[in-house]
Amino acid sequence: MKNSLRSLVLTALFIAITVVIQALRMPQPFTGPLVNCMLLLSALFVGPIAGILVGLITPWVASLVGILGVPALIPFIMLSNGIYVLGFYLGRKLLGKKVLGSAAGIAGGAAVKFLLLSLAVNFIVEVPPAAAKAMQLPQLFTAIAGGVLAVLAAKLIARSGRKEQF
Repeated sequence: MKNSLRSLVLTALFIAITVVIQALRMPQPFTGPLVNCMLLLSALFVGPIAGILVGLITPWVASLVGILGVPALIPFIMLSNGIYVLGFYLGRKLLGKKVLGSAAGIAGGAAVKFLLLSLAVNFIVEVPPAAAKAMQLPQLFTAIAGGVLAVLAAKLIARSGRKEQF
């Protein structure tokens, strides 16, 4: 399989798995970390563009299945997902693929995602208090948890015979 076809197929697979996770409509403490995990796994396996693409689709799916009650937040979630993936990617690119780079990438990406969503619900988009609360600290925690899950999953996959180093 050519590299571009492989990338396309893997990206589609990550999108499909992420859509299924969202369609299950599990509580946010489960769905959030799993979706964030998929963003970073797609970036690890395919590249940052794939992670960003998955992150662009997730808020639309969340809105369609009823997880996201405020459609006006979709552009901000799309942007914050992209920044989360880029932060993770840059942390690993600049500081290495070991613990330091991964931790810095997760923390940096999660912090910027949290800040962007907090700014959006506090100053840009008028949302109910419950939605505003859900778009702040829980987003930071689910982004960090999802990042840790992604790195652990990638390590396990690498040990199972995959050739790339994560």
